Amino acid sequence: MLLLPPSLVPASPMPKLSHIYNFSVSMSVSSPSLCRFSNPIPSIRPLLLSHHFSSLSTPPTKLRSLLSISLQSSFRSSHFEIRASHSDTIQTSQTKAFVVAEDERFGNKQVISITPQLYNYILSNTREPEILRELREETATMRGSQMQVSPDQAQLLAMLVQILGAKRCIEVGVYTGYSSLAVALVLPGFGQLVAIERDAKCLEIAKRYYQRAGVSHKVDVKHALAVDALKSLILNGEACSYDFAFVDAEKRMYSEYFELLLQLVRVGGVIVIDNVLWHGKVADPLLNDPKTVSIRNFNKDLFEDKRVSISMVPIGDGIMICRKN
Repeated sequence: MLLLPPSLVPASPMPKLSHIYNFSVSMSVSSPSLCRFSNPIPSIRPLLLSHHFSSLSTPPTKLRSLLSISLQSSFRSSHFEIRASHSDTIQTSQTKAFVVAEDERFGNKQVISITPQLYNYILSNTREPEILRELREETATMRGSQMQVSPDQAQLLAMLVQILGAKRCIEVGVYTGYSSLAVALVLPGFGQLVAIERDAKCLEIAKRYYQRAGVSHKVDVKHALAVDALKSLILNGEACSYDFAFVDAEKRMYSEYFELLLQLVRVGGVIVIDNVLWHGKVADPLLNDPKTVSIRNFNKDLFEDKRVSISMVPIGDGIMICRKN
């Protein structure tokens, strides 16, 4: 990472940044390394060589204190769009080729950046049953709605269940039931999904939608702490009897959840772990808060764990697909 040198800093003042909806930057990159701009938002004026605003809105109460822009090194002049979301996170996306990485060590493979425009295209090609759409829209009005998986992610989970021919599944962390409903909809009539959630209020919403979708008979709802519920299943003699498990719960408990699920899932069964990219924080060595460190260590442990075959997939907030060997 290279820090933008002070010599490139324009002296002219810049309007105080508020909520940016469309902001573009053009600059030349001559270094083979990636450039990283890092400056406090109140003094953001030093960051840009050229800029324009198309619209501004009421400033949020707090803007993220660091602006980080990564430019592809192989482009002498690249055009980027910068957007600030309602969460005050500023992100970048290349508007032309969408290429964000070329690494000779991997055969100069070009990697696609999922821009808002491209993601909208992905969603337009995602098959979302009407009942799931209704649940998603209801959940979107609730506090913590970002915990719900995305439609394309739910579609992938359902497809994995179908590919496996799964009959018995577990979900750790149900929230309002979007992902568990997606799974239950594709299970055979005699299939079973154990849905574990500690929040009774969220479970009531999930159960209402299970009922509306006609899958209540497939879902065994457990209002309990995940570790307790999983240990209970093991003590009940259900080890190695499940085909599929999905985990989207307390991040610092991932290792314990995984060890218990590894006992419950059969050989050849699949365990999917959500949020393994953790908003990109796992790749930033400067970020070492407890949850980020926990997920980073968990990913490292999985990479070295020969009991499972793994694939990290950058869908949603990143999932790790583990097949029990």
